[in-house]
Amino acid sequence: MKIFYSPASPYSTKVRMAAHHAGLKAEAVLTDTGADPAELLAANPLGKIPTLVTKDGEAIFDSRAIMHFIDRESGGKLYPRGAKKRLRAEVLEATADGICDSLLAIVYERRFRPEEKVHQPWIDRQWGKAMRGLDSLEADMPKLGRKPKAGHFALAALLRYIELRFTGRWQEGRPKLAGFLDRFERVFPDYAKFKD
Repeated sequence: MKIFYSPASPYSTKVRMAAHHAGLKAEAVLTDTGADPAELLAANPLGKIPTLVTKDGEAIFDSRAIMHFIDRESGGKLYPRGAKKRLRAEVLEATADGICDSLLAIVYERRFRPEEKVHQPWIDRQWGKAMRGLDSLEADMPKLGRKPKAGHFALAALLRYIELRFTGRWQEGRPKLAGFLDRFERVFPDYAKFKD
């Protein structure tokens, strides 16, 4: 089994942490999507990461599809069994991923457009979405028990990414979120392996 990933990708980080937690043995394949690597394109015509290739050669892509696969393969280690708790975990994951979507839109706007064509109103709109998302998480901080679930992995990956790309620009007024990674690392001590 293989997971094509990039260390900077929050979706890759989420999936790799979850697979490790669930005991799913998968080789991590460092991937430069900009180079259109043949092995990745053979598995995923979109050329996106993360992409998981099963031992049977089946390709699974989109981080949430991969998370659900890992959950099924591990006998339910990533999502709670009760409908209400599961829905809450899924919404937490969707919120964290959605914030990442907005942050990535900002990064790509700056990275791929000439400076004179960077559209600041678009950046401001995406930043506003991300900050509202963080505020909603701060106001209704997810509970973290002894075993992290899919949403917790998504939140940890988000916080790692926002600090990587927007160092020091998000913590003010969000002490619970700022302290989440310390608590997360206590229930998932292997987090340090996924920081780089």
